[in-house]
Amino acid sequence: MLEKSTINRVKSLNNKKYRQSEQLFVAEGSKIILELLGSKIQIEQVFATQDWAAKYENRIKANKLVIVTQKELERMSGLKSIPDVLMLAKIPIQKFNASLLSNSLTIALDTIQDPGNLGTIIRTADWFGIKNIVCSQSCADVYNNKTIQASMGSFARVNIFYEDLKTLFSENKFQIFGAVLNGKNISEIKPPQNGILLIGNEGNGISTELIPFITQNISIPKYGEAESLNAAVATSIICAHFIMK
Repeated sequence: MLEKSTINRVKSLNNKKYRQSEQLFVAEGSKIILELLGSKIQIEQVFATQDWAAKYENRIKANKLVIVTQKELERMSGLKSIPDVLMLAKIPIQKFNASLLSNSLTIALDTIQDPGNLGTIIRTADWFGIKNIVCSQSCADVYNNKTIQASMGSFARVNIFYEDLKTLFSENKFQIFGAVLNGKNISEIKPPQNGILLIGNEGNGISTELIPFITQNISIPKYGEAESLNAAVATSIICAHFIMK
């Protein structure tokens, strides 16, 4: 039987403050955890039902695996649908260098606040082979449980950095494509070999302080009456154009 302190510790990691202080995050669900077992992510502990462990215990070091009941998982889980496995893992140390962005397409996110949107953008980047995402410091946390769920394990394959975008753009010379409502039609733009795709906040778009750094304002052509596109959807459409054309 799990001690109450263990359950409380896991639940506390739903709070960013405790994730940062312990340098740990929670991942839930068999699909995501099986992906993480083969990734660079370092495992702290895996809590699983007996049935799940019987199938996959050979993939986990014995001292890392704890057999628990479904009721105990329910008490630890942050999901509505209770999983049969939950993992505590160490937050990787990401060392940022602007030179990482010079020879490839990078996504920069300005105050993306919805964890689901962030997770979907990470998954999109992974799909199109984009290795780096730079988030403003006011973006949602990549290790939020909702972000992890939406990314479906892609967060372990894409480098996610949190930087002051204004400082980054002012100190480095990048070709920056800003996604706005009244920019140049993306179908008229030659897909770049490198550069930064800048995506703004869900409600307010790109911050005023970042507008002067944009090399080219770009837009997805509109054919219907919708006022705007979801930030993650817009990112997917632009990435498809940039990568596949």
